[in-house]
Amino acid sequence: MTASENIAYLLRRPQIRTTSVVFASPHSGRIYMPAFLRNVVLDHHEIRSSEDAFVDDLFSTAINHGAPLLTAQSPRAYVDLNRGPDELDPAVIEEVRRVGHNPRISSGLGVIPRVVSNGRAIYSGKLSLSEAHTRIAEVWRPYHDTLQMVLDEAHRTFGEAILIDCHSMPHEALENVGPPGAARPDVVLGDRFGAAAASSVVELVEAAFAGAGFKVARNMPFAGAYICQHYGRPARRYHALQIEINRSIYMDEKTIQPNSNYAAFKDVLDGIIAELADIGRNGDQKVAAE
Repeated sequence: MTASENIAYLLRRPQIRTTSVVFASPHSGRIYMPAFLRNVVLDHHEIRSSEDAFVDDLFSTAINHGAPLLTAQSPRAYVDLNRGPDELDPAVIEEVRRVGHNPRISSGLGVIPRVVSNGRAIYSGKLSLSEAHTRIAEVWRPYHDTLQMVLDEAHRTFGEAILIDCHSMPHEALENVGPPGAARPDVVLGDRFGAAAASSVVELVEAAFAGAGFKVARNMPFAGAYICQHYGRPARRYHALQIEINRSIYMDEKTIQPNSNYAAFKDVLDGIIAELADIGRNGDQKVAAE
């Protein structure tokens, strides 16, 4: 295995790449630079509330199954890698004009977030436009340049690329999913309602999680954001699928610490990862162009 590392990302590669599947975790970064922390009004625990804590570790065995794993290093509160570089929020960045309506920007969740979970403000004032551009240049672009590179490598080698975009979701995000009293999903798959991945890919991913005993939903309440929208081109055999896992399965959401089920869940997930990697082998037989 070789790895390349900087403040933007960590790329882990398998010794031998055997699958067209690429795993990525854009929201698990946890390098909170002192200069950033000095500029926020939240304490270190509060600033972590929007982080997909431990997702990079949970999916770390991907390289044992022949697939590369790309993970963020800088936190989502610093720059959100699942947003477009032009999703700038005029409420937190100077010299930016509001153009049209973007619900992510309006809620404070642009590429430079204004808030963390539960709408808590990160800053007391605004950031300069030059600061926003610096963060995008130093973190956002290197991550996405690398993601495009590993997807293109897969496409050249295997004739297709399948991106598994790995996330976690807070338990309360599922409160209004389904009828009252119904069991809430453990996993939500987002393919932008069929626009980002072939149905044959989504069905195989859903079967892997369901076969391990997890309740799976599609596109509600999370259908996939910028990454699925940008990289998912099923007609060209570039598939992108967002996976959201209920955090309460493996961690204490209040303390941001692994719970007693963490090791067992990671072991089960390793088996699922093996099945997902297998989707990217013999692609012409398993994944039809749709």
